[in-house]
Amino acid sequence: MSDFTHEAWSLYIALITVVSIIACAVLLKALSTRRVAKDEQVGTTGHTWDEDLTELNNPLPRWWMWLFYITIVFSVVYLVLYPGLGSFRGYLGWTSTGQFEDEVKRAEARFGPIYRKFLAQDIKQVAADPEARAIGQKLFLNYCAQCHGSDAGGAKGFPSLRDGDWLYGGEPEAIKTSITEGRAGLMPPQGALVGGDEGAKDVAHYVLSLSGRTHDSLRASRGKAKFDTICMACHGLDGKGNKQIGAPNLTDNVWLHGGTEAAIIETILKGRKGEMPAHKDFLDAAKIHLLAAYVYGLSAETGK
Repeated sequence: MSDFTHEAWSLYIALITVVSIIACAVLLKALSTRRVAKDEQVGTTGHTWDEDLTELNNPLPRWWMWLFYITIVFSVVYLVLYPGLGSFRGYLGWTSTGQFEDEVKRAEARFGPIYRKFLAQDIKQVAADPEARAIGQKLFLNYCAQCHGSDAGGAKGFPSLRDGDWLYGGEPEAIKTSITEGRAGLMPPQGALVGGDEGAKDVAHYVLSLSGRTHDSLRASRGKAKFDTICMACHGLDGKGNKQIGAPNLTDNVWLHGGTEAAIIETILKGRKGEMPAHKDFLDAAKIHLLAAYVYGLSAETGK
């Protein structure tokens, strides 16, 4: 697009716009001056449909032509007042950026005191306030529902925020940090370390046993040895995870990428990568505070 920033392009666009409007006016004038006498035979355009439906070459109705004249006048007035002729900004000096900034200022004047009131309160206190929860829900639907769902129930690869199971901790400040700074989770592929497909299957059955699910005890016993030497560094010797690095608890039967044997094997062989973007770049501290309180309130309802 850098090729089209020269001032000549602005003049080119303005010239085409003006010529087009003038051409429309001239054409309309030419079509509006001719009238058909009562005894004059009207010709056709040569178009016929359904054998006998013929398009006659009649002049445009007068009301229709005046409507076109009005649109031409409107376009001229609009281009004088508003941007449209190349880089000419119009006599009103309107810009979409200016309108947006004005709307932001009005919103700040109206809602700023409310946000500041809740920012001064503890997150747990905010989470219990019905007004704050209503605001937090709207923020959640705007910024979080795309990944976590409108009900915060999550989806495959996107954690539920209602079940009390937290990769990085469910305390108010941990939630606030997740929203502010974002999170980047990574489990590297372990296929080579565990011994390929069969080794991954052994480890998967041991992982299934940790949450009390149906498993092959012989494979689980072989998988435990691999788990204790390879996987425990992140998930812990007991498999309960590590919230400092976002390693999930494997004993609670809550699965981010699926808990079937096939899904667990795929995770072991190929690894997983997930990222939550930092929201500090487009949300201020007060909105993040309200969001954190809303999310904390969702999990608090379940009794965590």
